Amino acid sequence: MLLPSPKWLDTGSNAWQMAAATFVGLQSVPGLVVLYGGIVKRKWAINSAFMAMYAFAAVMVVWVLWAYNMSFGEQLFPFWGKPHPAISAAFMLQQATIPAAASGMPPLGFPMATMMFFQFVFAAITVIILAGSLIGRMSFKAWIIFVPLWMTFVYTVGCFSIWGGGWLAQLGTLDFSGGYVIHLAAGTSGFVAAAVIGPRIRQDRDHFPPNSLLMALVGAGILWLGWNGFNGGDPYFANADASAAILNTNLCTCVALLVWTIMDSMAYGKPSVVGAINGMIAGLVGITPAAGYVNGWGAIIIGVCAGIIPWFVMNKVQTTALFQKVDDTLSVLSTHGVAGLMGGLLTGILANPDMIEYIGTEKDAPGVSGTGWLYGSFHQFMLQVYAAAFIIVFNVVATFVILKGISIFVSLRMDEATLRVGDDAVHGETAYNFGDGEEIPAIAE
Repeated sequence: MLLPSPKWLDTGSNAWQMAAATFVGLQSVPGLVVLYGGIVKRKWAINSAFMAMYAFAAVMVVWVLWAYNMSFGEQLFPFWGKPHPAISAAFMLQQATIPAAASGMPPLGFPMATMMFFQFVFAAITVIILAGSLIGRMSFKAWIIFVPLWMTFVYTVGCFSIWGGGWLAQLGTLDFSGGYVIHLAAGTSGFVAAAVIGPRIRQDRDHFPPNSLLMALVGAGILWLGWNGFNGGDPYFANADASAAILNTNLCTCVALLVWTIMDSMAYGKPSVVGAINGMIAGLVGITPAAGYVNGWGAIIIGVCAGIIPWFVMNKVQTTALFQKVDDTLSVLSTHGVAGLMGGLLTGILANPDMIEYIGTEKDAPGVSGTGWLYGSFHQFMLQVYAAAFIIVFNVVATFVILKGISIFVSLRMDEATLRVGDDAVHGETAYNFGDGEEIPAIAE
């Protein structure tokens, strides 16, 4: 008999998991929609925002019809789950489980519907982050095709391998909330896509001022606080580790923002708001794979590194002649790819065994945690290296193949005339209507 509240349902954990998922969803819509819309040149504000909104909607449909079970369902291959729909009443209302990973986890206290929505918002934001590399020249028609293909053939592989109980999970790879699954994948794939599609037109590449920094800051703020759901939801329980993950997330981010601002001031003589946003993002990304595995000192160390290493890559490495050949519009490689890789490797060094993610089953008593190189496990650090290498190589190859396949049927780039005009040519709409043909009434003296 189906009960409204079966014994396995923990209303507290279920409520937190749904709230956390909503916070993560807000990171994309409106978070990155507004951030992208404000941080780009005025003529690309609508196109950039719409790329994010379309991706959010398209991923949901793909997710429930086949990609969720490819990411978290029964194992088909060591790196992939079996594709099938996940929208029947029986499936949505049953107790949540990750079949290939269940043996190392305590029973979850919420239904599959909650798990599916929680994991959907992670999947959606990944391809939206990737879009940041392609803004200002990718054909919208090509983007429409790219999103479901990339989600099906790229995201699901990394996700199942590390989170769904696949081969990297079996080896013991640590990725608390997606340093590898989300950010390293998005940064790597975005850079490859930017190389394949080609650069923006010269006038955009030489002069690309934000059309509204205040709007960009609003989006950045939503992204930041939305990250409380990103990292706070990943223990799958409303427990002490969820609280620690949220505290670590904000501590690391604050440190990274301050360090990045100092770096900007030392290098350029002025503190930059755009730089502060990038420092914030690098801090959020850097702590993501480590959030519930490190203590506060670990979070501070990662924050310092996130303020220095991605800054150096963005401001020095990506400005070299070799890297300038690839037009990574929003420097996603630095703030997501490099920061995610750095955070994943530092997790292999700083993971503290006293940080219990959740109470373990009998063989994992007293609980599940990670032990980094600093605490005696060099093996864990090497596992992080292997996992990073797999994600990078797979994303490079798969993204390249998908784009080349799409290019057979549609152009990956907008034509030159459209690139010169921007939003109005692509969508027949513009972000700001400064001259609507109406006379401005005189103000009485």
